[in-house]
Amino acid sequence: MNTQNTPVHIKLWHKDFWMLVVADMLLTMSVYVLIPVMPLWLMDTENFTPLETGLSMGAYAVGLYLLGAQCSWLVQRYRRNVVCMWAIVFVGLSVALLWYIDGLRSEFVEFWVIVMQRLLMGAAFGLAQMVLSSTLIIDTCESFHRTEANHSAAWFARFALSLAPIGGLMGYAMFGFDKVLWGSIGCAALSVLLIRNVAFPFRAPEEGVHVASLDRFLLPYGTMLFFNLLLVTMVVGLVLSLPLGVEFYAMLMGGFLLALLAQRFVFRDADLKSEIISGLIMLMAALLIQWVYPASPIAPLLMGLSIGIIGARYLLFFIKLSRHCKRGTSHSTFFLSWETGITLGLAAGYALLFGQRDLLFMIAIGLTILSLILYHFYTHSWFVRHKNR
Repeated sequence: MNTQNTPVHIKLWHKDFWMLVVADMLLTMSVYVLIPVMPLWLMDTENFTPLETGLSMGAYAVGLYLLGAQCSWLVQRYRRNVVCMWAIVFVGLSVALLWYIDGLRSEFVEFWVIVMQRLLMGAAFGLAQMVLSSTLIIDTCESFHRTEANHSAAWFARFALSLAPIGGLMGYAMFGFDKVLWGSIGCAALSVLLIRNVAFPFRAPEEGVHVASLDRFLLPYGTMLFFNLLLVTMVVGLVLSLPLGVEFYAMLMGGFLLALLAQRFVFRDADLKSEIISGLIMLMAALLIQWVYPASPIAPLLMGLSIGIIGARYLLFFIKLSRHCKRGTSHSTFFLSWETGITLGLAAGYALLFGQRDLLFMIAIGLTILSLILYHFYTHSWFVRHKNR
């Protein structure tokens, strides 16, 4: 399985699979819609300092890990789709808490309340994604379609990184923060409805499942891939902490679509290392262009193209690294690396680099160079030696 291309099987795209991947995208949109607008609301309406705003956004990354160790036990103890739906309900409730806070115009919210809200959102979203991506989606597929299923579902979630901020910025400008929150709750509710309409056969629970374990949570021997991808997504998070317009995210979506075409036609028979090396070079070019020409549409287009092909390739690397029955754990590890990096970048961008645009781009370029050196001289050869598929 050293080919660059992931085959397409029409039989994979049946009704249940479509409903689950769209549910995945809607769930991700319900969280990502807050990326560009929640910091604005915190600083402009709630009088948070950039440091408090960054720490609040960063608390979400901590929340992602709170219920991960219990994921395997929960899906064995209760029906897996029910666990997922309840986790999504709690994502919606965490957003509803923001709506309630926004309605208290006469007083400012305490910093610790927002931190707890972000922790709750991270914990609920992390659990929902681990169950949905690592269990429910692949349960609807034949065993020989599961790599393609993981690959396709991850792309739908990736689209949310551009689609949700577009909706968030437009809604914030036209209707205000409270209507953005209703949009987020609506996405979560639609996600629950789609999952509810998929029939999952009863599965007898396994014996001897521990309440806390790394199963469906973290792949310990994937640390190098985890760290290398985290560096890349930190760069993305740093850029997303800048004041960006709808045009940026629209061009980012264009880059994602180009990445899909590039995977299918440009990198189809290329060397295994080529996608990530090319992606990192394009990411560096995007950063340089955006630094010098902030309004250039080429920068977000290149960024979408680069992180699209990098993210897709890293997911396949995680899957190839996994051993028997660890596919779900691999996907969860990829998800955690992706989300943690973006969130740490956002947190650092607000808490440490707010108003220091030049320094932010220098650090982002430095992280990209570090990721390129680490991948080229160590991570790739490490992966080739340790891959299991």
